[in-house]
Amino acid sequence: MTAPFIGINRHRLATDGKGVTTLVAFSGCPLRCKYCLNDQCHDPERAVATLSPQQLLDQVMVDNLYFLATGGGICFGGGEPLLHSEFIHQFCTMKVAEWRISLETSLNVPRHHLERVAGDIDHYYIDIKDLDPVIYHDYTGCDNAQMLANLQWLLRLDGMAQRITVRLPHIPNHNTPNDIARSKAKLAEMGITHIDEFNYIIR
Repeated sequence: MTAPFIGINRHRLATDGKGVTTLVAFSGCPLRCKYCLNDQCHDPERAVATLSPQQLLDQVMVDNLYFLATGGGICFGGGEPLLHSEFIHQFCTMKVAEWRISLETSLNVPRHHLERVAGDIDHYYIDIKDLDPVIYHDYTGCDNAQMLANLQWLLRLDGMAQRITVRLPHIPNHNTPNDIARSKAKLAEMGITHIDEFNYIIR
């Protein structure tokens, strides 16, 4: 088994949770966001490496002491990492037990991907864009019903609300402060307590 990657970014601090982390970014994404920061993930020919779980482990093992000393580990991102759920699961069966595993995801994937890694992930960073279906579709080109259903499924797992951070962006020309407020209110009703509200910058 192998997977394509657009980058491996070491020595990240205060970005992906506790401690020193390495961001492992997969190629491939179901969304076509207007202001995508990693647009190369949509072009398979722009992947910089194709690795097996063992090869990835060999690369990231160089920072094992940093991970152990700080409580850090690996953050899978992309692109959409859940498209490579079997790879992630296999990697997690091989990794050092103490490493924390986090996931940066849109959650807009078929449920079986999420179910496959649910026991492997310590923390989820979920970029929901906006809960309004029209705004979401206008910005991503996709429907948000699958994302919402997956988020609700996750929240039914014991203790999961404390292991989720929802990223709620202010998207220029797409959502307004009132839209953001409505999304925050709906998230609170669902039991989400950790919300990262921030501004997209058009590059």
